[in-house]
Amino acid sequence: MGRILLVLFLSTWLTLGLAGLPVAVGGQALPSLAPMLDKATPAVVNIATRGKTKQRRQSPLYNDPFFQRFFNLPDVERTRETQSLGSGVIVDAQNGYILTNNHVIKNAYEITVTLTDGREMQADIIGSDADTDVAVIQVKADNLTELPIADSGQLRVGDFVVAIGNPFGLGQTVTSGIVSALGRSGLGLKSIEDFIQTDASINVGNSGGALVNLRGELIGINTAILNGGGASSGSIGIGFAIPINMAHEIMLQLVEFGQVQRGRLGAEGQDLTPELAQAFGVSLTSGFIVTQIESGSPADSAGIEIGDIITSANNKSIRSSQDIINLVGLLRMGQSMDVTLYRQGEKKQFEVIIQPIEVAMLEGKHLLQKLAGAKIGQVSESSLKYGLVTYLQVIEIKADSPAWRAGIRESDILYSINQQLIPTFEQALETIKNHQGDMILNIQRGNRALYLVIK
Repeated sequence: MGRILLVLFLSTWLTLGLAGLPVAVGGQALPSLAPMLDKATPAVVNIATRGKTKQRRQSPLYNDPFFQRFFNLPDVERTRETQSLGSGVIVDAQNGYILTNNHVIKNAYEITVTLTDGREMQADIIGSDADTDVAVIQVKADNLTELPIADSGQLRVGDFVVAIGNPFGLGQTVTSGIVSALGRSGLGLKSIEDFIQTDASINVGNSGGALVNLRGELIGINTAILNGGGASSGSIGIGFAIPINMAHEIMLQLVEFGQVQRGRLGAEGQDLTPELAQAFGVSLTSGFIVTQIESGSPADSAGIEIGDIITSANNKSIRSSQDIINLVGLLRMGQSMDVTLYRQGEKKQFEVIIQPIEVAMLEGKHLLQKLAGAKIGQVSESSLKYGLVTYLQVIEIKADSPAWRAGIRESDILYSINQQLIPTFEQALETIKNHQGDMILNIQRGNRALYLVIK
């Protein structure tokens, strides 16, 4: 009889559990996030923007410079009005600084911030950084609430987290979950990636919102969601947030300089694989193999060589090339990086001072009037495959300039004029001086090569 009563009791308890948790058990209230959220949610704001962006023709043929020249088409752009919704986090109530995503306020000429108490106010852009998708805006208001900042370096997979934002313009919404993974990179979302992955539901409008721990401390800035096809507008339980340690470091530079002052290492490479480790005769399981070094770069000056295997930097393990990109991208110019590497099986230590790489520059108009508006650099680098290589590359270009209208774009590598190689300024000037009429310029753009006719 006792067993029957026990079964009936358990059956009834499970049924109640499925229907919903009781408010209290044994007179004790169940745990609730409400007290923490009462303090945290006033620091998360809604952001609405109005902006303008230039839009080119949609057909890929219209974007091909050779096609435009062949059919004598004008290079026309039209301006389109844009609107966006997002979220932000007040991190400095006294100065009115709000952290958000770069893509939330990109191209905005008007930014409206709405607080949880209903107040609306205009915000100014302090600075933004596309490489990390971090931006700082500022409002002038009293009685603001800020979120305390935690150390995101202490996060562990399995920690409970709460996402706060304004999805779909519905108003402030709270979702909960756990940290699913740390150090996510290689997603192709941004140049510098070191994301916190969470299953807390993140949707459109959550961008720039807060990811907090159960103490109500800011641990990340929500930035992206993912589905089977990449970044999307619907959440399937895979969301990403920028660690607050990274976002805060970027914020400090944006507040001080209005931009991030990045230096460069000047070393390119690839991830160490088991096959490469065996070929190099090392027992390492991960690392970064240097395959290319820019002449005069910080890496070159420090004594790093092609074939070196970097395993750690500033006491952080280097597992892949993305680890190097992340680390260097967060260092300020003039800061040092202590590098541990293996050279022919021997462990070595180097100190690298991160600095901008000095590149010989020439205004495009000094080569050819049709290249006015472009700044062209003469770059030299050593590679494992080709040895020392020198080439001309477009470092900067002004929109609507003669060079732009000729079809030149930033980062284009200029290989030849009329099938004559032009690796240096001197050779380019000599080739142009001895030629009359139209010129055919061969360029490398990303992974493809194309020809431009310069009239």
